[in-house]
Amino acid sequence: MSHGRHVTMLTEGTYPHVHGGVSTWCDQLVRGMPEVDFNLIALTGTGREPVTWELPRNIYRHTAFPLWGPAPGRSRGPALRGKAHRRFTETYEAFLLSLLDPPPAAAGAAHTPAGAADGPGRSRFSEALRELAVLARSGRLAPALRSETVLRLLMAVWTRPGLATAAAAPTVHDALTAADLLEHALRPLSVRIPPDSVAHAVSSGLATLPALAAKYLDGVPFLLTEHGIYLRERYLGYRRAAERWPVKALVLSFYRELNTEGYRQADLITPCNQYNRRWEERGGAAADRIRTVYNGVDPYAFPEAGPEPEVPTLSWCGRIDPIKDLETLIRAYAFMRAELPALRLRLFGPVPAGCEDYRLRLEKLAAELGVGDGITYEGRIAEVAKAYAAGSLVMLSSISEGFPFSIIEAMSCGRTTVSTDVGGVREAVGDTGLVVPPREPETMARAALALLRDDERRAELGRLSRERVVEKFTLHQSVDGFRHIYRELAGQPVLPVHAGDDRTQRLAAPWYRELAADGSPW
Repeated sequence: MSHGRHVTMLTEGTYPHVHGGVSTWCDQLVRGMPEVDFNLIALTGTGREPVTWELPRNIYRHTAFPLWGPAPGRSRGPALRGKAHRRFTETYEAFLLSLLDPPPAAAGAAHTPAGAADGPGRSRFSEALRELAVLARSGRLAPALRSETVLRLLMAVWTRPGLATAAAAPTVHDALTAADLLEHALRPLSVRIPPDSVAHAVSSGLATLPALAAKYLDGVPFLLTEHGIYLRERYLGYRRAAERWPVKALVLSFYRELNTEGYRQADLITPCNQYNRRWEERGGAAADRIRTVYNGVDPYAFPEAGPEPEVPTLSWCGRIDPIKDLETLIRAYAFMRAELPALRLRLFGPVPAGCEDYRLRLEKLAAELGVGDGITYEGRIAEVAKAYAAGSLVMLSSISEGFPFSIIEAMSCGRTTVSTDVGGVREAVGDTGLVVPPREPETMARAALALLRDDERRAELGRLSRERVVEKFTLHQSVDGFRHIYRELAGQPVLPVHAGDDRTQRLAAPWYRELAADGSPW
């Protein structure tokens, strides 16, 4: 790449420690550009997770950064005192208020183009995050966030008259829980990105924190790619969380503001479908900074599957995870078995750590419905194309997706699909398969039965599926799109987001970076 720049790829909970669609995409991207050097920074749970992928040679460094366990780096530095303590107190109070008490104008500010001046609410979060990034670089943020000062501030802000959280009567236990969650969430601010690289966060959320810090303090170009909608998945995940409402309100507000800040600060945003693009524009991203780059597959690695199995079979491929909503698929299968007793359901894919109980729930549900004898859990398969060949139809029942590889891989194999209408699924499938609403097992079952009963239509849709992939969704098209984007970001001068704002010019100057040195206000 020109100007000596390379790429720092930022992941959260995926590549190279977990298999799945996003991990596959990361590996494809890196291997597809052997001429580009990659620095891979992976946000993980403990930092001890094994590497499950064979890393390509052009990944010259891989760092696993733990979000949990002991705080990394210089986390036991001297306590903040005097002016530094007062400055932190003011910064953290502003940070909390930006989450819990945004001004009325903030609702409209979410739609403000990224190049426009910030509203007061947006400025408060952005400026507080900049200050916290400086403190993180000095190694003093983690201990400051575990101090009694933070608990007192949180209780004082939470219980301010007029705030919704005050009516919920938050407890000291709530404060301890929320403060701990935010301390862990903010840890990635301490990650240093080489200033001569392009920062590429492959999801929104916590993976953007190192990129934001590098953008604020070093002017590093920032590229944001979204597969699933990170913020939506946080909201879905917290529906069943054990924390009380005040904690959920604070943490989800943090993710919402961070999501919007990422949209506003990124030099380019590359959603993998138009559905994500619409979400991003509503979240504050400027339309002229968004470029859709579809995921792609290699049609030679996923060739036509050939004859269908002799026994009618539904095939599913992915990870056994609640977001894949396999309960709906099993209920749909039970509905279909009543009309096609010979029908089988084969589930291909691993059970990630933490999802073991979910797998047991699925087995229990199948037993209760009386269909456990027709379902097999095949585990992870080395030759994924065989998973699609094993089915008469390929199913997808997820409640959230980006642009799922399982669908375009199945299409490349010449298998038609029945899938839920989430994310970019409809864009991928077009008119080559059937798309149904999520969480409606009977609707899914009736769609699949219609295809299973019509051999001619099923075969024709399978043929059209492969044609669609070869025309629109090849790996070469996807990788080449990012190759051009990397070159563009590496070669162009990177201007601050608010070019007319003197404050932003000052914050990006060397003087600001030097605040973390000894003798600074921190």
